[in-house]
Amino acid sequence: MTKMTILKSLQYPSGLFAAASKAVNTGYNKAWLRDNIYASLGFEAVQNEEGLKRTYHALLDVLKKHEYKIAWMVKQPLPKLSWRYIHARYDPVTFDEFVEDWGNKQNDAVGAILFKIGDLTMKGVEILRDDHDVRIVQLLVNYLAAIEYWHDADNGMWEENEEVHASSIGACVAGLMAVKDIVEVPEWLIEMGRTALNALLPRESKTKFVDMALLSLVYPYNIVTPAQRNEILNSVELFLVRERGVCRYIGDKYYNNSGEAEWTMGFAWLGVIYRMLDNKQKYRHYLEKARSVQTRDGALPELYFARSERFNENTPLAWATALMMVAENG
Repeated sequence: MTKMTILKSLQYPSGLFAAASKAVNTGYNKAWLRDNIYASLGFEAVQNEEGLKRTYHALLDVLKKHEYKIAWMVKQPLPKLSWRYIHARYDPVTFDEFVEDWGNKQNDAVGAILFKIGDLTMKGVEILRDDHDVRIVQLLVNYLAAIEYWHDADNGMWEENEEVHASSIGACVAGLMAVKDIVEVPEWLIEMGRTALNALLPRESKTKFVDMALLSLVYPYNIVTPAQRNEILNSVELFLVRERGVCRYIGDKYYNNSGEAEWTMGFAWLGVIYRMLDNKQKYRHYLEKARSVQTRDGALPELYFARSERFNENTPLAWATALMMVAENG
């Protein structure tokens, strides 16, 4: 089965992607904001502009449906209660929030949306349909200012402990920079993020000195200096690369079975980065590693249990599929 076929199977008629197979019972049949941004990279890699637009128009419609809530946070940011933040996942048909109490504060998802809207617009893909869409983009910028994203403790890419995360700050900085020619973005709002990011790097957070989430600062955001990039890559490869994937961080408890789970998308992610850096040897190495952990039908699982050939039920994972398409197609 081709990666394009797999990725299309994960997209609902609304345009939103399930995080993994629509048939799983883990909740991964739902639509995460961040996962949709990363899943859309696969369509972009193969120049499927129609599928790409459907995803972004759906994301904008989700945000419009909950505009009142976002505007409330902008107008009155205190108290910063978790349920008042932009939710991270939605019903892919009705666009309603899933309101369970879990790691819902994910500022990097907001930054990711802004970044790709700006990036695709610059590339000539008409993402913004009308003034209403532009209004939503401006509202997201104002939202990041209201929550003071540069020192706001969020749950981060992995939806866990509330901390200040470098990957979240970097996503927001990249997003703000990407849309500053579309809407009004004060320069101080970007600089506050840059200063905070440089102070925190090379760490991901106070408790994590290395984390796979830091790869996002290299790709897709490209928001770090060459020195910072090299330090991130060296640390990830030294401490997190395993036989069948890349660990999220040291001590990860998610699907932990006598060791940290090994995420297949880490190989594809590193492959994308080394292709971008024109390091052909490492690009080929990680591309082959990613191919070696595919299932028989060409799907990439979310993860393998530590030091085993057993993978979990979140298969195929949209993120991993899309990153593999980027690695193979550029």
